[in-house]
Amino acid sequence: MIKDIIKAINEGQSFLITSHVRLDGDALGSELALYLMLRDLGKKAVVYNQDSTPEHYRFLPASQNIVHELGAIKQYEAAFILDCSELTRIGDQTEKFGKIKKLINIDHHVSNGGFCEIKLIDAQASSTGELIFRLMKEMGITMTKDICTNLYAAILTDTGGFRYSNTHEDALRAAGTLVENGADPQWISENIYESDPPAKLKLLAKTLETLSLDLTMKVGSLVVTREMLQETGASLDYTDGFVDIPRAVQGIAISVLYTQMASNGFKLSLRSKGKVNVEKIAKKFGGGGHVNAAACRIEGDIESIKFKIMQAIKEL
Repeated sequence: MIKDIIKAINEGQSFLITSHVRLDGDALGSELALYLMLRDLGKKAVVYNQDSTPEHYRFLPASQNIVHELGAIKQYEAAFILDCSELTRIGDQTEKFGKIKKLINIDHHVSNGGFCEIKLIDAQASSTGELIFRLMKEMGITMTKDICTNLYAAILTDTGGFRYSNTHEDALRAAGTLVENGADPQWISENIYESDPPAKLKLLAKTLETLSLDLTMKVGSLVVTREMLQETGASLDYTDGFVDIPRAVQGIAISVLYTQMASNGFKLSLRSKGKVNVEKIAKKFGGGGHVNAAACRIEGDIESIKFKIMQAIKEL
């Protein structure tokens, strides 16, 4: 738990930090806040991500210090695996990370089975950022403006701008403390939600043409193909937030975004309202996540995949 993590931090001098592929605000905010804390403590810290940082998160303090080449593993005494329910979520360098003597997992996914001996896992937490905040509070860390900005972005994004069911009092208290210590809610929100490049809007326009609403089943969906990405000049991270659009429709309880991948298949992002558990659907296809937000990948053509998902929803 927290005491084991604090002990590892106090005893170590060189740390590697990483998170999952397809980076989001919680992953990046948590990584960068932890990185800044370790640096302030006089430790050596490196943030490695397989994927590049999405444009709308590049304003986050210290994001320019993230590396995408792993280098020699022997130089690190311990590695933090953040916002990951399993080690393979970090991408192609899973095997190398597995060779690091001490792995520390901080995560809030309900599907996390506990793949590290040293861990802080709380599925009730709003975000991994909230757990990093809890760790720093326990350590008595002086939270700088840069740390607070990163943690606020982490909590903000994983609660859907404080709209989702995981927006509980602990999340709001943490956000309040972060604002008190320098996080600027308006500036952070503008950078994340109001700085879309033209290519994203062009992609959204094409994606909306695929909108499907089944009011009987209470399911809405959108499809993003590789052809759309090529035609608009958009990148995959521009699809961030698209899955929330069908869920905003009255009468829709489950929203699915089908994103075509380079391989023969699609990545599925699932969202739901209330107590509808989409994590059970994702888990059936080898994925996972939370009750109201989950993801998985399925090989095949779009029509066969849609059929499989609708069958799984019927069973649910």
